[in-house]
Amino acid sequence: MEKVLLGMSGGVDSTVSAIILKERGYEVIGCTMILNGKEKETIKDVKKMCDILKIPHYTFDFKKEFKCYVINKFIEEYKIARTPNPCVECNKKMKFGLFYEKAKELGCKYIATGHYAKIQFSDKYNRYVLKKSEEEKKDQTYFLYGIPKEELEHIIFPLENYKNKEEIRKIAKENKLAVSEKKDSQEICFIENDNYKKFLIQNMKEKPKKGNIILKTGEILGKHNGLINYTIGQRKGIGISYKYPLYVVDLDYKNNEVIVGKEEELYSKEIFAKDLNFQIELGEEFTCFAKIRYRAKEEKATVKIKKDGAEVKFFEPQRAITKGQSVVFYDEEGIVLGGGIIS
Repeated sequence: MEKVLLGMSGGVDSTVSAIILKERGYEVIGCTMILNGKEKETIKDVKKMCDILKIPHYTFDFKKEFKCYVINKFIEEYKIARTPNPCVECNKKMKFGLFYEKAKELGCKYIATGHYAKIQFSDKYNRYVLKKSEEEKKDQTYFLYGIPKEELEHIIFPLENYKNKEEIRKIAKENKLAVSEKKDSQEICFIENDNYKKFLIQNMKEKPKKGNIILKTGEILGKHNGLINYTIGQRKGIGISYKYPLYVVDLDYKNNEVIVGKEEELYSKEIFAKDLNFQIELGEEFTCFAKIRYRAKEEKATVKIKKDGAEVKFFEPQRAITKGQSVVFYDEEGIVLGGGIIS
């Protein structure tokens, strides 16, 4: 019987994952990572579920590492007017980094999580690959491109073949688990009430400064109250009126300026990506389908690998490309090729 270490967050997805793994004949060990020190209730809930399912449960204190790799990076990126994605970093460094190392220490051949994604062997690439979930709306491969390719054959996503959340809740209900009605968490785990601006102001050493709101021509239209309060593509809440609708088209950290313009100025075909991770190697130039944010649709693009990153050229213009977010590459079958951070 193969051992698997399952990351459990107290939600219905990871709990049902434990049920599925047990049914498949694995020796399941439940585990909860302590990342921000606010997991007391979560741990209580998970321990209850593990007792019902008759599986052991461990906790690993990763607060120090989480602060270093995820929280500090989140703050630093906003400080230089970039919009980071902390879930990408957390998956790379914590859930499929430190967590995987702990699994090996415990003699587990596999790790598992309740992510909506697929791992399967591909004859096309002659290796294990990460592939989009059957549940398109819930698919989380965008956040998982940072997993080292060597780890893929040691990862199990028990929910990979389920097409909707109701199927998952039904399994929890059938097993008489209270978690069946628990709501999904949509927030960044370390930010209370999803108020990231308040979090940043409380945690930044240098507080946001006021500056100019300008057109690309340099014409000053008004004042802003700190770059952290603005995002690329924003229209509402800019605080100025003009003869035509204005959108935030860029954030200039060096000059502390919010640059605004017409909606068409938000569109671009080209980006540059750094901090690349490839799960499939396709050479120095290839065509694929890429997306620039979690909720975006994949669009056809050409990728050219350079010394310090990759040039990505889309066939069609993309709206509101945002520095700090990830661009993720897929093939025509929905297999993740890799990705990087937009710079």
